[in-house]
Amino acid sequence: MQLSTVDIVKPENTNFILGQSHFIKTVEDLHEALFGAVPGLAFGLAFCEASGKRLVRRSGTQDALVEMATDNAMRIAAGHSFIVFLGDGFFPVNVLNAVKAVPEVCRIFCATANPTQVLIAQTDQGRGIVGVVDGLPPLGVEAEDDVRWRQDLLRAIGYKAGYKAGI
Repeated sequence: MQLSTVDIVKPENTNFILGQSHFIKTVEDLHEALFGAVPGLAFGLAFCEASGKRLVRRSGTQDALVEMATDNAMRIAAGHSFIVFLGDGFFPVNVLNAVKAVPEVCRIFCATANPTQVLIAQTDQGRGIVGVVDGLPPLGVEAEDDVRWRQDLLRAIGYKAGYKAGI
C-alpha cells in the first residue's frame, strides 16, 4: 500500500463537501437533495463510480462548479467518493443535513472552505480515501475577546438568536 496526498484545487473561499457513497444513483439523489435544500443554490458535484464503466458521474446547476468537481474527483480518483462545490454565498451548514440524509451517502470526510489535502491509500486494487487534512493547526486558545467575537459573528449572520455571555 502507498499513501499520498491530493490537494483540493479551488478558489480560496469556495466551500465544498467531500464524502463517500455506494451506488450510481448517488448523482441524481445528491442533485435533488441539494436543489431542494436552498432556493437558488449554485453547485457542482462529481461521483467516482467504482464498478461497471468506472466513470466520473457529474451534475449541478453551474457549469464552472461542475467542472471544478469533476477535475478534483479525477485527481482524487477514489472509488465511490463524491465531491460537491458550492457557489459564492452558500455554505455547507445550509445543505449538510440534506446531503447526509441521502440514502447512498455513507460518510462525510469534510465540509469546508479551508485549504484541504485528501489522504489517499493506493493498493493493487485501487484507491481509497483514508482521511483529510482540513485547514491549518491552531495557533493558540481563544481569549474572552475571541469568544465575544465568535458569538457576535454567529448572531450577526443569523445562525444564533439573542445573546448570552459565556455560551
